[in-house]
Amino acid sequence: MKTIQAGTYPVHIGEKAFTEMNKLLRSPGFRYGKLFLLADENTLAHCYPVLSEQSARVKEAKIIEVPSGEANKNIDVCSSIWKALSALGADRSSVLINLGGGVIGDMGGFAAATFKRGIPFIHVPTTLLSQVDASVGGKLGIDLNGLKNEVGLFSDPSAVFIHPVFLKTLPLREYYSGYAEVIKHALIADKKQWERIFASGLQTPFSDEMESIITHSVMIKNRIVRSDPRERGERKILNFGHTIGHAVESFSLEGGGVALLHGEAIAIGMICEAYLSVKKGGLGKTELSEITSFLLDTYRPVNNFDKFDDLRLVELMRHDKKNRGEGINFALLKRIGQAQYDKKCSVELIREALRYYREEAKMKS
Repeated sequence: MKTIQAGTYPVHIGEKAFTEMNKLLRSPGFRYGKLFLLADENTLAHCYPVLSEQSARVKEAKIIEVPSGEANKNIDVCSSIWKALSALGADRSSVLINLGGGVIGDMGGFAAATFKRGIPFIHVPTTLLSQVDASVGGKLGIDLNGLKNEVGLFSDPSAVFIHPVFLKTLPLREYYSGYAEVIKHALIADKKQWERIFASGLQTPFSDEMESIITHSVMIKNRIVRSDPRERGERKILNFGHTIGHAVESFSLEGGGVALLHGEAIAIGMICEAYLSVKKGGLGKTELSEITSFLLDTYRPVNNFDKFDDLRLVELMRHDKKNRGEGINFALLKRIGQAQYDKKCSVELIREALRYYREEAKMKS
């Protein structure tokens, strides 16, 4: 097992993560507080039995169930969590365990950090996406009017417990969606890791290598976050692929085109923003071709991307929290393994990048 200190809290990764969780729940600060567990219908059915089998304290937790999916990461569902905590007698010494993927972690953490001005919470991420991305950084929030994470705050969990066993419960599409963040971490900060991924492809959820892959990715993100906890500088490079990717994801949730998972949208964003990196960041055309071919081979091209309206996508990008003043800001690649931030791109160039994706996707389909 590996333990990584992420600012104020530890991230425990590996088969002994549950042992560490039991130690925490038996410690003086947690032993007497009421326990609550937030889950959706999927994690309640597939992950809760695994977790509760390992912890008598978890069996004592009162369960709050919410519907799964990004479409339910909103103020109404969040309000239902607050109401449930209140009705079940939660107080300032209570603890909320968030058992699930990024939606559960983001919204559950937000609900805990704001309930009675803040109660302790623990993350037990069950998807690859939440294990390598949402486990570090303290970002919490909910969506508003279709805009991702429009309302939120920074607040750290008491601890994060990552066990690769949960990956075996995921549909393959969900699992590979999370791998997009592993790829992103390599592209922005570790050329050798990218070369390994490019040469061997993606590991399956049953691979013995998953613990080391998760650990490596968490360490990359943690190093960046610790250098810039409030995202005023270097931390912005973690948004590579996300300015366009979040817009694509939001548009798909509005009913435009095919519904996409987060990682699928980010893969599109990384292709488009790699194109922008050639135009504005210094990335070579050979590297662009390498990134494009790998991502299109890994993530099924969106054949009906013509239905994704450019102007609406740009409008969604204007709401990105990284923007300052006029223009739209991007994190772009100088080269594979090195990124830069606050690179403004014109609407014309953004639409050119979207056309690049459409053309490349059509050739692959």
